[in-house]
Amino acid sequence: MKKLIEQIGKFFVYVVCYIVYPFSFLIPRTKKINAYGSYHGAFNDNSKYLFIYANQHVKDKRHVWFSPSQKTVQHVRSLGFEAHWIGSPVGIWLALRSKYWFVNSYTSDILFFLSGGATVVNLWHGVPMKCIEFTITKGELAKRYVRKEFWDVFFHPASFRRPNYMASTTEFFDDIFSRSFRISKSQCLQVGCPRNGMLQIATEKVEQFIAQYELIETQQVIAKIKQHKKTYVYMPTWRDSQADIFAKGIDLEKLNQTLRKKNYLGIMKPHANTRIDFTKQYSNLLFLDGGVDMYCILPFSDVLITDYSSVLYDYLLMPDKGVILFHYDYDEYVKEREFLFPIDKEIAGKRVYSFNELLNAINDGDDAVEPSERQRIVEKFWGDTIHMNPCEEIWKRVC
Repeated sequence: MKKLIEQIGKFFVYVVCYIVYPFSFLIPRTKKINAYGSYHGAFNDNSKYLFIYANQHVKDKRHVWFSPSQKTVQHVRSLGFEAHWIGSPVGIWLALRSKYWFVNSYTSDILFFLSGGATVVNLWHGVPMKCIEFTITKGELAKRYVRKEFWDVFFHPASFRRPNYMASTTEFFDDIFSRSFRISKSQCLQVGCPRNGMLQIATEKVEQFIAQYELIETQQVIAKIKQHKKTYVYMPTWRDSQADIFAKGIDLEKLNQTLRKKNYLGIMKPHANTRIDFTKQYSNLLFLDGGVDMYCILPFSDVLITDYSSVLYDYLLMPDKGVILFHYDYDEYVKEREFLFPIDKEIAGKRVYSFNELLNAINDGDDAVEPSERQRIVEKFWGDTIHMNPCEEIWKRVC
C-alpha cells in the first residue's frame, strides 16, 4: 500500500511538471548565467570539473550548481561557489534564466521540466562501450527506447530531450553519439572529458586538488591507500536488470583473505545507479558509495578490475597501471545488453573468466597491459583530445 501511494504521488508530481514544461520556453534566458548538475544530485563527474574550471577562469559569468541534495548544496557552497537546491524558488528561477545547461547525462541532472529554451551541453560519462540510448535494441531499457512503453517513457522524459551539443573525442565516437542521441555529427564536439585531467597530471597536484575541493572522506581514502603495498579498484558496470547486485561472482571473504596476506587494498566501487548494502566490515576491502567521485582516487591505485565498463578507456590513459578484465558472466550479460563494437578487439589487460582466475591474477601480479595495445586504443578512442584542455575547448566552442 505504501509503495502504491508513493507511485500515485509521483504520478501527480509528473503531471504538474508536464504542465509547467511548456512555460519554461517563455522565460528569457541569459548567457550571463550557466547551470550545472550531475546524476543523483552528486557533485561529481565531468560537469563538476567544468564548473570548477569556469569559476576559476570565466569570471564574467555566473556559474550555478543545482542539486536535489541539500548536503551537496552545502558542500559546493563551502568551496566558495554558488549552489542552490533545485526545488527552491531561487533555484527554479536561476535554472529558468540560465542559457547554457551543462549535464553529465540528461537534463534530469538539473530538472528536465525547467529546460525549455536552454542550450543543453551533454558532457556524458566517458566513451561508451555498450549500446546507449537509441542504439539499444534489447534488454531492460528496450522498453523505453524500442517498445516505448507508456510508464517508462512517462517517468523518463529527459531521455528524449536531445542535447544541443555532445562532448565527443574522435570521428569514431561522433558517429556513435549522433546515432545514439539522434543528433547531427556537427553537434558532436571533439573535446574529451574534463574529469580525465586528474588522470594526466602528477599525483602531487591531484592531492592539492583534493585538499581544496574534496570531502574529508576522499582524503581518508588516499591515506588508507598509502598504508598498503598495492591497491586494486573494482568498478563493474551497471546491469540493467540487476540494480541491487554489486559483488555477484565474488567471494568477499576469500578476496579479503588474499589481499590481507599481501598487504593489498581492494576498493569496491559500484556504478552510480547500483544500490549496495554491505553492513559487514572487511580488513582489506573498502566499499565506497556509488556517488563518490573516483577520478581523484584512481591516480593513486595500481590496478583496475572491471568487466564491461568504459572506465577501462579512462584508466588506459595512465600508462603505468594494470588492468584485469573480470568477464565471469559474459554469456549472461550479452543477452541483455549489446556492444557498440566487437569488444574482444577493443580491450586491453589480463582477461579472467572466473573468481579463481581473478585470485590467481592477484596472487601472481598478472595484470600488465601490452604497451602497443594500450597505445592503439588510446589513439582510436581519445585521438587528439588527450593533448587538449577539455574545459577550455568547451568554452571556446559552445559559449
